[in-house]
Amino acid sequence: MSDILQRMQERLSSSLQPEHLDIEDDSAAHAGHAGARSGGGHYNLTIVSPCFAGLSRVKRHQMVYEALGDLMKTGIHALAIKAFAPNEI
Repeated sequence: MSDILQRMQERLSSSLQPEHLDIEDDSAAHAGHAGARSGGGHYNLTIVSPCFAGLSRVKRHQMVYEALGDLMKTGIHALAIKAFAPNEI
């Protein structure tokens, strides 16, 4: 597991206490892309957390971005997010 993936998992787990967390590194499919050349990866995230109950999709995404903090500016170039409350699965 890459350092970025590990850091993403740690930050999301500690702040959002997910019941399910899956992060897929899709960076290889974007080789040569400007973001990939600068070191930023492309990731697909699926997360299920009670913290998302009753919140809009925008608010859920904001919570994920906040949890990832500086990784959104350095290690992550693109992030596709699927965020659910437990009762939505």
